[in-house]
Amino acid sequence: MRGVQIREIAIYHPANEVDNEYYINYFAEKGTDVTGLVTALGRNKRFIIDNPEENTLTMAAEASKLVLKKSGLEAKDVDLIIFTSQTPEYLLPSNALKLHHTLGGDLSTACFDINANCAGMLVAIEQACRYMTANPRVERALVVGADYLSVHSPEQPVYYSNFAESAVAVILEQAEGTRGLIDSVYQTDTSVIDNSLFPAHGLSNLYREEFTAKDAQVQFTPFDDSVCAESAVNSIRILLERNNLNKEQIGGFLFSQFTIGNIKRVSESLGIDQDKVVYIGDRFGYTASTSPLLALHEAVQAGKVRRGDYLVFWTVGAGWQNVSLLMQY
Repeated sequence: MRGVQIREIAIYHPANEVDNEYYINYFAEKGTDVTGLVTALGRNKRFIIDNPEENTLTMAAEASKLVLKKSGLEAKDVDLIIFTSQTPEYLLPSNALKLHHTLGGDLSTACFDINANCAGMLVAIEQACRYMTANPRVERALVVGADYLSVHSPEQPVYYSNFAESAVAVILEQAEGTRGLIDSVYQTDTSVIDNSLFPAHGLSNLYREEFTAKDAQVQFTPFDDSVCAESAVNSIRILLERNNLNKEQIGGFLFSQFTIGNIKRVSESLGIDQDKVVYIGDRFGYTASTSPLLALHEAVQAGKVRRGDYLVFWTVGAGWQNVSLLMQY
């Protein structure tokens, strides 16, 4: 048995820790009460960039250096670099190429970016695993995700008080004795395709005289996101049933940390042992594309997930698209 497994994982977040009180006072001055919002979302603390020298790319570089060090590897040992973000620092060259340059990658290393919104990290890992399975010469991949949304959403209560900054980097490696990535389920419903827009009027309109820089900030129209939880329940059931596994055999459930309410809905609907469901959104906020992998990192650190465990990941991206993965760690 040979599969593509997660060899190592590392995280980076800015040092600046912000509590709920800041957002409550910030929006109170604008005439909006977000006390109930941050409570319902399950927030307490989160890490936010306050240094103009930090951004999506610098966080990704720091996480990458950490995961390479933990793995005992150099960048030249990596055959593939994939970067994922919905707030990339650059559109060209790709941020993966920027990382390659910063880290000192090899001439033969393949590099590219993807954007699958908040589902980005799971999509990137799934795509990397399938690519590596199809091409055995790609033995190792560095997959990195990072988002920096606070700078783009200071007028949006749900975004500004909820989202936080982090980067997660994983080393994927072909290995004997593991199934690695086992299966995935995508469910796509574009009924709310325009509820989250950034830039608000599209890139082609950035330079029109009638728009200012603020007009480019995130435009968000609230919607009932409980439908995403219903879809998650369905997709996870599909994953387990077609792979002849039951929920008791799963070592950890690593879900989107967008709201604690959705995590509870999915967990209760599936009848999952709560000790196997990792929630870190109270300490890290919602870190968008990295949140399920940040949950994995914390679970591994706490000894809740061990090598060989079956894992179920789930997250949802704007638009919306549910992505669920089944892996063996």
